[in-house]
Amino acid sequence: MSLAILCSGQGQQNAGMFDLVADAPEASKLFEIAAGLLDGNDPRDIVRNAASGVLEANRTAQILCVLQAVALQAALGDALPRHRLLAGYSVGEVAAWALAGLIGGADALHLVAMRAEAMDEASRDAEGLTFVRGLTRKTIEAFCGALDIGLAIVDPGDGFVVGGAIAALDAFEKEALQSGAQRLVRLKVHVASHTRRLAAASVAFSKTLEDAEIRPALIAGVRLYSGIDGTAVLDIASGKAKLADQISHTVEWARCLESCAEAGATTFLELGPGHALSAMVSEAIPGVSARSAGEFRTLAGLRTWIAGKAG
Repeated sequence: MSLAILCSGQGQQNAGMFDLVADAPEASKLFEIAAGLLDGNDPRDIVRNAASGVLEANRTAQILCVLQAVALQAALGDALPRHRLLAGYSVGEVAAWALAGLIGGADALHLVAMRAEAMDEASRDAEGLTFVRGLTRKTIEAFCGALDIGLAIVDPGDGFVVGGAIAALDAFEKEALQSGAQRLVRLKVHVASHTRRLAAASVAFSKTLEDAEIRPALIAGVRLYSGIDGTAVLDIASGKAKLADQISHTVEWARCLESCAEAGATTFLELGPGHALSAMVSEAIPGVSARSAGEFRTLAGLRTWIAGKAG
């Protein structure tokens, strides 16, 4: 296996995120389904015309991000090689299950809408996420214990995302700077994803997954990684349990990338929105080729690149 496909999480929604697939006939039905989940509003119009606050709303953001991935899957069709590795960052893990062939694109949109609703229902007060770089995991975990925040995501290169109530994040950011943090960014996400504050959402989504139409096994040649531990999904039942737990447990993203590299990935394609994941790969894994779909001007150009890299 040489191609790893990375499905992005929320935070990078933008006006041009659907440019590659906006007019692709293969994706038209998916846009219709997403519009039905978004009060009848066409997702293409939402991203082009809506204020940033609309794009950042948790449910809308999750639907838009998964839509971008499954729309690209539909538009690319056979251009995506049968042998591929898949990993999803945060909500992108739902999209990764679709790219792995375990759930249909339409089903992924419905599932992610219910996932977001469960998270909103479980959220308390004003919550959010902060990215920090330059401190050790041990230091971050000590802050988490002292300030009632949670370690949400572990990125490569001592990059971490923490989540919690806004007041707790304010206190964390102040103390992190005093402890030598090199970078702090409050993310455009308004729930404390991947922390124990959303335990009830994991329970609710687990029940949703039990009723979902999911293939009993992966297709030959496809390998899918679970976000909470970076291990390959070998059993669908345990994989579903981890997918639900991911909402309220730390995402070990650095391990996911390490697992892709160990499995032989030499090329990484981030489906977007944005290019944060491909940038992480370029910094963390020397010698590989990493691109974001958003870097390409046409589907034809993206197909040509995949054909040249995934052999």
